[in-house]
Amino acid sequence: MGALHEGHTVLIEEARDLAGESGVVVVSVFVNPTQFGPEEDFDAYPRDLDGDAGVCADAGADLMFAPSAQAMYPEGFSTVVEETQLSQHLCGVSRPGHFSGVCTVVLKLLNITGAQLAVFGEKDFQQLGVIRRVVRDLNLDVEIVGVPTVREDDGLAMSSRNRYLDGDQRLAATRLAYGLELAREAYFGGERSAEELLSIVEDTLAPCGFARVDYIELVDAETFRPVERADGDSVLAAAVFFGQTRLIDHVDLAAVECLEEEVPEEEMTYS
Repeated sequence: MGALHEGHTVLIEEARDLAGESGVVVVSVFVNPTQFGPEEDFDAYPRDLDGDAGVCADAGADLMFAPSAQAMYPEGFSTVVEETQLSQHLCGVSRPGHFSGVCTVVLKLLNITGAQLAVFGEKDFQQLGVIRRVVRDLNLDVEIVGVPTVREDDGLAMSSRNRYLDGDQRLAATRLAYGLELAREAYFGGERSAEELLSIVEDTLAPCGFARVDYIELVDAETFRPVERADGDSVLAAAVFFGQTRLIDHVDLAAVECLEEEVPEEEMTYS
């Protein structure tokens, strides 16, 4: 959706590698109004088309496709795409209509560009799962490729919304990734109880007095349904507000990668 950052650069570079010298890499940049709720940040969402064009060129893209809302949704537009299973959990609960907007715009973008392969970030892992389901169910002739979450040096998942955060909020936001990582370490230590794993994340966020939790859930990686005990197919997912900014993150409990640096407790101070 624009305001491209290093995480997007990784996606573009992956597409460039997969396309090879003879392929064409198209980056769509579109702040999609149909996936925002009435009280969400559509008007305030960061936009920087000139900067985005530079990022695309530097990362090896051939084209940047940045349509207007009127071009994507002309007067009288009345067709939507609904996924009715995977989208009913996690973000789908707190953001009604969000995934309908995502599915509709992604199908349109795939049709418009004629893409044979599309690259998405795994940070939005529920979105990735929903898109894969749409591609499967509607028999779309496109391969969906997921790329692991790109993180800042302190572990915070890269997001265009990170620029909303003030200094204290930015520091507090690192607690989210840190808490998820502590829960994964507990899983490797033998903990399987969803209640205990969720408590680890909640307790890590506790010092953030201004953080509001949307959800913290242990879910099955394929269905996104909540589970009571963790196994190799479990994902610990969270959506948390820091100020007015909603950030999402998750960890695949069975993944072996860990954060390179922990955030020491004594470095955490809040106003």
